[in-house]
Amino acid sequence: MRFEIDPDVVARAEDARATITRFDAELSAMFDGEFAPLSAVLLRTESASSSQIENITVGAKALSLADVGLAKYGSNARLVQANVEAMNRAVELTGPLTPTHILAVHEALMNGQDRADPGQFRDQQVWIGGTDYSPHRADFVPPLASRINRSIKDLCAFSERTDLPLLAQAAIAHAQFETIHPFNDGNGRGGRALVHVMLRHGGATTRTTVPVSAGLLSDTDAYYDALTSYRDGDPNPIIKEFNRAAFAAVRNGQQLATELGALQDGWATNLRARKDAVSWRVMPFLLRQPSLTSKLLQDTFGVTQPAADNALRQLQEAGALSKPKTVHGEGRRRNVIWQATEVLEALDRFAERARRTSRTG
Repeated sequence: MRFEIDPDVVARAEDARATITRFDAELSAMFDGEFAPLSAVLLRTESASSSQIENITVGAKALSLADVGLAKYGSNARLVQANVEAMNRAVELTGPLTPTHILAVHEALMNGQDRADPGQFRDQQVWIGGTDYSPHRADFVPPLASRINRSIKDLCAFSERTDLPLLAQAAIAHAQFETIHPFNDGNGRGGRALVHVMLRHGGATTRTTVPVSAGLLSDTDAYYDALTSYRDGDPNPIIKEFNRAAFAAVRNGQQLATELGALQDGWATNLRARKDAVSWRVMPFLLRQPSLTSKLLQDTFGVTQPAADNALRQLQEAGALSKPKTVHGEGRRRNVIWQATEVLEALDRFAERARRTSRTG
């Protein structure tokens, strides 16, 4: 299949891909050996933004509490957690995009949601818009279920082409995936996760998850309009949206990284503990998990309760953690929680910047 892509759109896609690659290298250098926590933070911000495109919204505090087992059953935090698992599955995959990869990501995303048939292509007709009972006046009716396997194989073959700029190729592949709509549920979030499989396989990223969905989130109307234009035969709008989203995501991600780096530097200056103390090992962990319990530290770092409690006290004295609070979990169980409130505030600022409509870049 040939695509008529405007030369300026192609050039912009090349620039966006180069920007993504520089971002990956810059952050690796900025955080040196402690890059893993920031990489996890960016993956989580991408997951949260992708979920928010589907109107599944959760704040940084609620998501971090869910990570220590304090989210109520069925909450949005649980859904975003599943998206984080799907993103982890996506970036861990190696090689080109395959049907097996696609099913694996969906299985992680929809784990526990039996109605969505996790890890299985749909076997029935679905539609977007209209009513629950009929596709009459639907906004879009995807292909018949009998055509999904062949369509997905064609999509995977397209993802291995080398005659298109990588970001343009990923944008088109994403739009085609959304057009096929191969699952009963989770197509949008799953399809955006698969973009990162292509970016990683194409060499644009090696360690970073660029929060492209945060860029798309800044103008969801334009994103959905671009998908419609693609179905009408014009691939340029969706490539433009991915170009714009990539530049916006890098700017936002750089600001978040700078803020988190400054926080960590301040904590390191204030921390009064031996260099071999547990608190030094926990400090970078706060970036990826800003809500903590003593039990979590014991399990994560393999230390005793006194050692974990001492680390929490030292980090509180250094200004990294706020005073502990008692939070009730499921079954009214009392949990003592320490939080890196400055990290939570930085993550919420990232989310707020992502929500602002911006046509720059």
